Amino acid sequence: MQLITEYLDNTLEYVTEAAAGGKKNVFIEGVFMQAGVENRNRRIYSESVLHSAVDKYIVEQVQTNRAVGELNHPATPSINLDKVSHRITELRWEGTNVIGKALVLDTPMGKIVKNLIEGGVKLGVSSRGMGSVSRNGATSHVDSGFLLSTVDIVQDPSAPSAFVNGIMEGVEFYPNGKGGFSQKKSDPIAEMKAFEHFLKTL
Repeated sequence: MQLITEYLDNTLEYVTEAAAGGKKNVFIEGVFMQAGVENRNRRIYSESVLHSAVDKYIVEQVQTNRAVGELNHPATPSINLDKVSHRITELRWEGTNVIGKALVLDTPMGKIVKNLIEGGVKLGVSSRGMGSVSRNGATSHVDSGFLLSTVDIVQDPSAPSAFVNGIMEGVEFYPNGKGGFSQKKSDPIAEMKAFEHFLKTL
């Protein structure tokens, strides 16, 4: 499985709601994911693949108040609690769009998000998960078994090339049995044997 990240170039709405004690809660809301359309990374998530991943995420993460995301994408599928900026409070389907709402938390990264919003910075969201893809010409299709890790808050880049390749090619992860993922280590001996085998076929 590979780490798959997607940037969704849609406008988010910022909502401030009054909370107990005169405190104000800041939320972001908008389209978090889309099915059946080719995204900027030239990948397509079928409705069945995305429905399965999102529905599981809602039950296991959103409904248990464990659906947290980070400011920017890390290089792993695991959540870094010291980088958490928001908690996803709602995901729902509208046609082929997954509409999300997230509470910006009062963490160090959440405070940065709040300051960016107050400063007028346009923010976007980007999904992060584990899965594999099948190529069909220039377009890739995300295969069944995709696991949604979270939706992160990212900067809305002026240049789309700022998000070069959402899949970290050659970096694979496996479930580590501790509720997270570990990066697969390369095996130089196996790689050398495979290379020698390749040379013999020439």
